[in-house]
Amino acid sequence: MNESKSRCGFVALIGAPNAGKSTLINSLVGSKISIVTHKVQTTRTRFVGIALHKESQMIFVDTPGIFEPKKRLERAMVSAAWAGASDADAVVLLVDAARKIDENTKRIIASLKEAGQKAILALNKIDGLRRDKLLGLTQELNEMGDFTDTMMISALKGDGLDDLMEVIATRLPKGPWLYPEDQMTDITERMLAAEVTREKFFLRLHEELPYAATVETESWQEKKDGSVRIEQIIYVERDTQKAIVIGKGGASLKEIGKQAREELEEMLDRRVHLFIFVKVRRNWSDDKERYENMGLDWVE
Repeated sequence: MNESKSRCGFVALIGAPNAGKSTLINSLVGSKISIVTHKVQTTRTRFVGIALHKESQMIFVDTPGIFEPKKRLERAMVSAAWAGASDADAVVLLVDAARKIDENTKRIIASLKEAGQKAILALNKIDGLRRDKLLGLTQELNEMGDFTDTMMISALKGDGLDDLMEVIATRLPKGPWLYPEDQMTDITERMLAAEVTREKFFLRLHEELPYAATVETESWQEKKDGSVRIEQIIYVERDTQKAIVIGKGGASLKEIGKQAREELEEMLDRRVHLFIFVKVRRNWSDDKERYENMGLDWVE
């Protein structure tokens, strides 16, 4: 790397829920660091993924989806998203090109304009869409907001990502890299393990318990044989929810644990002994300590 040409900066990915931000950050970084499910609002905290492009180091902030918040947890998530955007050197607004421009996206564009903050517009999920539709959507969005560039990408297939990174790199300030070349994230392994389990939980029980649970890694023990023993707690708000998570004869919890353990073993490249417990903590979403554990600010 030529240090005289090096660039480094923070890049905020913002957008409405389910625009594909987590998929994009995982693709750009080249490793799974953020929870990806078909449910909206699955990202709760600002995860940092680190990607390299030529002489540039991009520190991506994967923000929660921005929507109209109603509950305290939702207000904290949206606050985290805007904080990530305001602190960044570059902002990428991700829009699902396959859907109509919704009220959340309109609100985000209006807020960016009001703050005088320019962004890179990235139209995602362009696979199979007709060119005239994409051009019409591009025109409509650019009439609404002030964008420096408009990029067409597929976060899932990787189309257009090199071009997107090239454009982002030009927005970053010159300076030395902040992280080692081989570091992909600043998330601790304990947090990552909790996110993996939370993803498996969402995938299995999203209909019954959309947002009524959180996962915390309580214990992390390195074993002499190179394996690791991980103990986690799934917190729910009611006894009926606990019964759903455990399932008949413990079947549901067993399957969640099996899937999480298999993925963790692949990610950590070693044997994992995973033990998951379910506890009722009434109104956990109004518990200040839980917000601190999730990396969210307490929002009144």
